Amino acid sequence: MRALMDHGFTVFGEFVSYAEFIGQVFALVVVYLAQRRTLWTWPVQLVSVTLLFVVYLSAHLGGTAARQVVIALITVYGWWAWTRRRDPVFGVVVRRGTLRERIAVVAAFAVGTAVFALALSALDASRAPLPDAAIFVGTVLAFALQGLGLVEFWLVWLVVDAIGVPLQLQAGLYFSAAVYTVFAALVVRGWIGWNREAKRAAALAPTH
Repeated sequence: MRALMDHGFTVFGEFVSYAEFIGQVFALVVVYLAQRRTLWTWPVQLVSVTLLFVVYLSAHLGGTAARQVVIALITVYGWWAWTRRRDPVFGVVVRRGTLRERIAVVAAFAVGTAVFALALSALDASRAPLPDAAIFVGTVLAFALQGLGLVEFWLVWLVVDAIGVPLQLQAGLYFSAAVYTVFAALVVRGWIGWNREAKRAAALAPTH
């Protein structure tokens, strides 16, 4: 791992370690795989979070580093959950969240961000506690909702991307900031695709 951190290449005068490059490229691949609702989404995610944990820890972004650990745990759950809801033809079955679920997500995002930002400040674990906390909480929520097969996880990702780009730039992680921008485009495409699939699944669901 140290070799991947110490070696890399330069883009526009900024050093990009192989750990950051591979971790972010794999993160992009995860979004692509999630669009297609394939089980390969989860093992690729495990490789990505392992590399990015080291990258963000070295950049003194404690919240963003800590989220990689939580993501790894959620990834194991998501892998298991998708195997239980997998359609042999269409892939994992997805649906739209209920109004109550959506309100719960918004509340969890707001309260979780505030609490975790206070913790990061108290521990002096981040140079930007509030956005760092928002990215942590948003990412955890996004992966949890993805594991549950809820379409709304794409919207949470859009919020994370909007916060993440300036934070990455402030930390000097320019390649990661560029990747976050690409994420946004893929997320919009994923949102459209999962919405279409949710409508199809709802139409085929038996009514009582």
